[in-house]
Amino acid sequence: MNILGIGVDIIGNLRIKKALKNKLFVKRIFSSIEITNAKKVKNKLLYYSKRFAAKEAFSKSIGTGFRNGLDFKDISIINNRLGKPSFLINRKIKTIVKKQFNVSSFNFFLSISDEEKYSIAYVILQKKWK
Repeated sequence: MNILGIGVDIIGNLRIKKALKNKLFVKRIFSSIEITNAKKVKNKLLYYSKRFAAKEAFSKSIGTGFRNGLDFKDISIINNRLGKPSFLINRKIKTIVKKQFNVSSFNFFLSISDEEKYSIAYVILQKKWK
């Protein structure tokens, strides 16, 4: 399998703490599924910080950043029952990856972590072999 792109991002949790005071920030950056899932989490600051870093790392892994129509809300991070994070891949993401890399079959791998002051995310975009 070929690695098409990687992305990493680290964010100061204090920056997100300040941003969360503005209710429009959450609605502008996070998808409805992420906002719904945040209601089930005790530490909303770390929840949102890790997802913000993951969205930034995602945009770096595809090599475009947030341009050409890609918006923060287009990227949704979910967790499986064991807590492993992953991206929900929608039609817009498929179109962007296909245009950028000329592939239609791919995987994203996501690792996120936090500590008191920082949250970090690492993303690998990999081509699937048929």
